[in-house]
Amino acid sequence: MRSVIGILVLLFCCGFLQAQTFNGIGGSIPDDGSTNAYFTINVSGLSPSGLTAAKGLKSVCLNLTHAYDADLQIVLKAPDGTEVTLANTAGGSGNNFTNTCFEQTASTFINFATAPFSGTYRPGGHLGYINNGQNGNGAWTLRILDNSPGDQGSLVSWTLNFASNAPVTAAITSSDLPIVMINTNNKSIPDDPKIAATMGIIYKGAGITNLTTDPFNNYNGNIAIETRGSSSQQFPKKSFGFETQDVNGDDTDASLLNMPAQSDWILYASYSDKSLLNNVLAYTLYNNFGMYAPRTAFVELFINKQYQGVYVLMEKIKRDVNRVDISKMTTADTAGDALTGGYIIKIDKTTGGNGDGWDSKIDPPVHPNGQKIAYQYEYPKPEDIMPKQKAYIEKFVDSFELALDTKSLYDTNTGWRKYGAEPSFLRYFILNELAKNVDGYRISTFLYKTKNTKGNKLFVGPPWDYDIAFHNADYCDADIDTGWSYQFGINSCSTDDHQVAFWWSKFMQDTVFKNNLKCMYSQLRTTVLDTVWLFHYIDSCATVLSAPQTRNFSLWPIIGKYVWPNPSPVPNSYAGEITELKQYLKRRLAWLDANIPGSCAQNPTSVQSISDRSVTCKLFPNPFSNELHLQFYAEDSEPLQVTLSAIDGRKISAMSLQIKPGYNDVLIFDSLTTGLSTGMYLVSVTQSGKVSNFKVWKM
Repeated sequence: MRSVIGILVLLFCCGFLQAQTFNGIGGSIPDDGSTNAYFTINVSGLSPSGLTAAKGLKSVCLNLTHAYDADLQIVLKAPDGTEVTLANTAGGSGNNFTNTCFEQTASTFINFATAPFSGTYRPGGHLGYINNGQNGNGAWTLRILDNSPGDQGSLVSWTLNFASNAPVTAAITSSDLPIVMINTNNKSIPDDPKIAATMGIIYKGAGITNLTTDPFNNYNGNIAIETRGSSSQQFPKKSFGFETQDVNGDDTDASLLNMPAQSDWILYASYSDKSLLNNVLAYTLYNNFGMYAPRTAFVELFINKQYQGVYVLMEKIKRDVNRVDISKMTTADTAGDALTGGYIIKIDKTTGGNGDGWDSKIDPPVHPNGQKIAYQYEYPKPEDIMPKQKAYIEKFVDSFELALDTKSLYDTNTGWRKYGAEPSFLRYFILNELAKNVDGYRISTFLYKTKNTKGNKLFVGPPWDYDIAFHNADYCDADIDTGWSYQFGINSCSTDDHQVAFWWSKFMQDTVFKNNLKCMYSQLRTTVLDTVWLFHYIDSCATVLSAPQTRNFSLWPIIGKYVWPNPSPVPNSYAGEITELKQYLKRRLAWLDANIPGSCAQNPTSVQSISDRSVTCKLFPNPFSNELHLQFYAEDSEPLQVTLSAIDGRKISAMSLQIKPGYNDVLIFDSLTTGLSTGMYLVSVTQSGKVSNFKVWKM
């Protein structure tokens, strides 16, 4: 019995000796919003020195006083330079970390806890990245940044605890999504300014598995990167903006994942949107409506060899022939036709350096606190736009608003249609109302104006920022399937700083606008807004994301948890998130079917309507499976050109027809569409320089 006790004591002592703790002192934390505080522990005598699961960093503990914990970013740096975020904007307005430990096996994620903090929490990053076999002897640094001035704080003490059963990360070796790897040389990515980094992308093609050990074959070069976002900055999973650059640090255009070459890109985090689909769905729909929206691609992201989860690589809204296709402007364009365009402006929050612009001369419908609609310059950039250019675009928008406010809605000479491109407002309205986007119309709302010789019209769009749309917000009636988004503020949220411009209510007093809206909505309901198409598209995305979303939500354990501003109840699985999205669309479309105003006398399933360039023709049935007919009336025997393209504009096939005068019905299925896979396509019909564009769905 005595020998057994001796063995137990020996085992206990050996286990105890395996655990080693190192203590560090603290100090004050700068409160200027930009200066990091650094605190160091010099570890020596760690045995064994190599950090692994057998013995590695088990936990980090600290005592810290601060009056507003959510201001703090707390990052641990190991001797080899590996960094792990312990806490970032966590805790809300609460204060202090008292006897607070970060341990990977803790049941409570720090981002779901409320300050004051006390006890054990799962950190914002993964401690397992540190236990990578490196030598643990050396300088360990705790870096603390107070992001917002006004609240004082200091680190009192902190400790590093090394023990057995230490966390390690499961190696991610492959993905059916493109793999993006960014290397910042262990520098943290700030909000501003951008820092230099390198990026490689591995993508071997659709349906082909990519290995993390594969060579970079889609992009391999320099970038400049920063975090981005407004409300989303509070989330631990950050979104990023970056520019592709040459070896000299100058911006250079690059084609990423088959998207047209440009230098400005976004890596969107999709944190509160747990379907991971909202932005992708919104932009895909708008492209299928026949208007430009940013192109997107799902990717899996690594930064400094640490897995970050599923991201959406997307185009940034920018003037470009392949993005917002308006005329280029220079500082010399201050007179004549050159002065008239193109311009991009936006209605948005005045954070993040925004705010250089002008206020609308006409108040929004709801403005109890004196809210104004603030227009901001996007292109030319605020620092580049000339005074005469500012004056011109402000006067043009003022004229558009004045015409809506004072002129006859139906007067095509002096009314609003003299200035505004009606089809764009119709499409934008349909997308925002389908999504019931609580931010729609009032923030993240872009507009652009074409040059006088290019049409001289104001367009709304492209759409932007739909992460809290599609029933993903619990405030201002956004979680109610019924009602109009354009009436934001009327029944709730009238005191919100950002209200909807008056034009949308004015449009809905315009009988012609409402009739055109009815026609366009009815036409779209037979194609891209048909629930068969919508559900097929959503399911196809969910299938592609099946394995990646598992990895994403293992790193970010938020499934079934409330993340601002999720409505209740929160689905407890990824499949539940997908089901909820589909069921919301079904409910919302049913309400829109019953409430879209106006009257449409045309056949919405086949007629190309609401186009200044349309020829008199029909394309039916739509959707089609075995036959696709082109039906039209011709005045003469001029040739007619029919082109079939992918929805991204890539030409698939074309045919020329020598038509006869009078009524024609041509079966074009065999010539153009044999062998097509299920999906959306564009058919363009050209006669005598006039073009009709049809979106068709192949079943």
